[in-house]
Amino acid sequence: MKRIGVTVLILVLASLLLAACAFGPNYTRPDLKLPERFRLAPDDAGRLTLGEMQWWDLYQDPRLRELIGIALTENLDIRLSAARVLESRTALGTSHLQLLPQISANVGASRSKISGDLLRIGQSRMSDTFDGQGNLSYEVDIWGRLRRGTEAARADLLASVYAKRAVTVGLVADVATSYFDLVTLKEELAISQRTVATRLKLVELTKAKHSRGVISGLDVAATEAQLAAARVAIPQQELQIARTEDRLSILLGRYPQGVPSQDLIPAVRTTPIPPAGLPATLLERRPDVQQAEQQLVAANARLGVAKASLLPALSLTGAYGGVSTELSRLFMPSTLAWSASAALLLPLLDPQRSIYQTRGAAARREAAAINFQQTVLRALQEVADALITRSKQTEIEAAQRDQVDALRRASVIAHARYDIGTASYVDVTNADRDLFSAELALATASGDTLLATVQLYRALGGGWQISQKPVQLFDLPANEAR
Repeated sequence: MKRIGVTVLILVLASLLLAACAFGPNYTRPDLKLPERFRLAPDDAGRLTLGEMQWWDLYQDPRLRELIGIALTENLDIRLSAARVLESRTALGTSHLQLLPQISANVGASRSKISGDLLRIGQSRMSDTFDGQGNLSYEVDIWGRLRRGTEAARADLLASVYAKRAVTVGLVADVATSYFDLVTLKEELAISQRTVATRLKLVELTKAKHSRGVISGLDVAATEAQLAAARVAIPQQELQIARTEDRLSILLGRYPQGVPSQDLIPAVRTTPIPPAGLPATLLERRPDVQQAEQQLVAANARLGVAKASLLPALSLTGAYGGVSTELSRLFMPSTLAWSASAALLLPLLDPQRSIYQTRGAAARREAAAINFQQTVLRALQEVADALITRSKQTEIEAAQRDQVDALRRASVIAHARYDIGTASYVDVTNADRDLFSAELALATASGDTLLATVQLYRALGGGWQISQKPVQLFDLPANEAR
């Protein structure tokens, strides 16, 4: 027994020395050759970047901040991604257990009757057997196959965490987008209702003038047509409002319902935009980029698993317990029994441990590397597009506001001249129609400016950093994230 124990100990020590290095390639981040700055980004990187701002700092609208808070706790996509994080966490725990000895215990009893032809003199035909023993089996991780598996499981867990945070960024942006859409649509509805009221008065005025013979029936028909055009816009806008309210309700995890007008606080129209920061910060700030990188880490580790599976596996097994024909003597010294063994398993023809599995793992690693690079490129494009959109949309809004101011003055002058009879109704109609269209365009442009800020904030991956978040929801504990 002593000799066997020494042999097993030598095998274990030799295996531990061999297991000092895991088989397969260690992960290194691909050389992305990122640009030094974003295209069209302002050159003032000394201030806080937009991606580092939290959503409660960016969106100063109290009602919007309240809706975002509700969505972060009730949205079903958030809860689904949290469940996937929990699933990945349990998979990591399972992979950790594979590194430890597998221990089991069994207790059994059996009764058998021996054939009379085999019965020896004085032997009873009935016999009882009782056994109780503990079993231990341990695969020595010589080539690091199990440790690479744990590395892959840890990367899967982090990828699921970053996937959840990507959902969070998208959810905040979607809620803000729906809210700003709703504010814009209700502003457009108010413009249409105000225009309808104004044109109703003008219809009454033209009818009164027509009854006195001052103007022809053509002017009355023209004013009624203009009134109908404004009325057509109202149900169209109400339809868009209802759909937007339904979309916002679903984001909040609720059944479709309306949003009272008094709950819509006018959105802040002058949102300060800090600089975008440096492209390299996207690798640490955008959760979808981090998710793609962790998927690459997992694929790289699984390539090591596949390569290590082609090599011999050393397993140690042992059992210790008692076997007796009487239950009362099961654990007596004379009934104790033990066994110990060591074995090397070399796969020869095994579909799960073959060169094809290794080639497949290498192909999946290559695909993950390409996906990581594509994700980074897509992130850079989204930031560049969002920067130029925000810049140009601000110019569009300013020009549209100037147009509205000019058309309002023109409308006042046209109505005043029409009232005293120095202008035709054509002048009033043109001024009123142009002003109505310009006011709707201004409301849309103002909303688009806010949406451009949302898209820039989303492209930079801002707002999910849990280290600065006052209330943590479904976040991974720091010790497990490590």
